[in-house]
Amino acid sequence: MTRHFTATGYLTWKGGVFLHRHPKINLWLPPGGHIEINEDPAEAVIREIKEETGLLAAIFETPTSKELNFDYPKSIVPPRFILEEDIDDPIDGFHNHIDMIYYCQPVKGINQLLPGWRLFGYKELKKAQKIYEHDKDGFDTYIHPPVDVISVGINAIESTS
Repeated sequence: MTRHFTATGYLTWKGGVFLHRHPKINLWLPPGGHIEINEDPAEAVIREIKEETGLLAAIFETPTSKELNFDYPKSIVPPRFILEEDIDDPIDGFHNHIDMIYYCQPVKGINQLLPGWRLFGYKELKKAQKIYEHDKDGFDTYIHPPVDVISVGINAIESTS
């Protein structure tokens, strides 16, 4: 099984999380993508957010992400979660993504936000979560984000507010 390493940023702002309809798979997703050669996951997530949203972002650090306090070796901000996702790509074929999940916030507001991004509020995500729990078969991912995105989005908002 081929594995690709990726980084995803749940970009929170004013009690919501920014998502866009991913053009390749037609699902509501946060910014993210492949980690490039000579790039660590924290650098990748900041780059991906900038490329995809137009916004300069910072990783929302927790007290545990700052535990190591020495000059060498360099400490990289750890992700909140690491998820393994099955990907069936028409070009690259079937493979897995090992996805480093970070919680991030815009550094200078959202004036430079590129078109296509939508702020999903906390209440909206909680409502979508209840809809899924009530009717999994009738859950519409055209309207709502996938369940993992809903759950992590809710957690990101709760953790960064």
